[in-house]
Amino acid sequence: MSELSTEAPAQSAKPTIFFDGVSSRRRQVTLTLGDALEIVEEGGTPVRWAYADIRRADSPAGILRLAATSAPPLARLEIRDAALAADVTVRCMRLDEHQTTRRGVAKIVGWSVAAAVSIVCVVLFGVPLAADRLAPLVPKPIERRIGDASEVQVKAIFGRNVCEDPAGKAAFTKLVNRLRDAAGLDDDSMTAGVLPTPVPNAFALPGGKVYVLRGLLDKAQNPDELAGILAHELGHLKHHDNMRGLIYNGGTSFLIGLLFGDVTGSSAVIFASRSVVEASYSREAETGADTFAIEIMHALGRSPKPSAELMFRITGKEGGGLTSILASHPLTEDRLARMTREDRPASGPPLLTDKEWQALKGICGSGKI
Repeated sequence: MSELSTEAPAQSAKPTIFFDGVSSRRRQVTLTLGDALEIVEEGGTPVRWAYADIRRADSPAGILRLAATSAPPLARLEIRDAALAADVTVRCMRLDEHQTTRRGVAKIVGWSVAAAVSIVCVVLFGVPLAADRLAPLVPKPIERRIGDASEVQVKAIFGRNVCEDPAGKAAFTKLVNRLRDAAGLDDDSMTAGVLPTPVPNAFALPGGKVYVLRGLLDKAQNPDELAGILAHELGHLKHHDNMRGLIYNGGTSFLIGLLFGDVTGSSAVIFASRSVVEASYSREAETGADTFAIEIMHALGRSPKPSAELMFRITGKEGGGLTSILASHPLTEDRLARMTREDRPASGPPLLTDKEWQALKGICGSGKI
């Protein structure tokens, strides 16, 4: 070390640049390689960096850029001469100590995998459990506000005006009331209506709102077909499936976004896994609603089979394979098979008279949209 202390300032054909980390001024300096690295600017006060404190910083090819743990965080020394850079490098025994080692990389990868597995476990088990427990506890006023907001969006898509033919509306109200009474739903906990769109569907919204789309009504051939579909939607209301779905989807989106941010790389795998899990979760809710519909139709002395026949008439055979794995609803043919097994001879009175049924079929009038 005594030999190093007597060395003259190191010069090079290419300038050595120093940033002191306090100001943005670019300083041209010379170096003295003594018992410490001394950075000398003409007319300025020398700056000393202990070799043990010097670390390599990111730099382009052809430049050795250095920082020091004892210097301001933004201080940088840029050496452009290869020979001088080699002289400095050989003295800095801890130059790359801060760089991630293979062991460090393995540790980072291990923790990342563990975090990903934890997220998947929470998505698979934790969030569904939380959704099941929390959904029934959501206050009714909050659930109705969510339903009102959903209703605005639904009506913007399918038609703002509910079908209001008086005779048809009276028949629809009678059918809904019979189903609601059999389901044990409170009088003020639900509303129902028909929207004038040719799409054959029906759905339930948070807050006790049920809508049938005119396309479904057009394809229905008797009251029992429509009643089974409505009973299915009442099952979603009874089981709080809408709120469960909101809590579940919001929870998984938050957790995955928190861990990965954008859908890139490994997060795409998690999202793919989530799609399968979410489909399974939705199928569970759909199967529960089907069970509820079967019970309601049996309680009314009617068969649940006609509603499955209506769905099969609309969708046809859906097949299997990957599509069935990712589907959020049970396959229509599976539903038909189940409802057929639950078929019973009618033991209760018709849900509507022929006249009432024809009035219900015309609830939206003859206008087409």
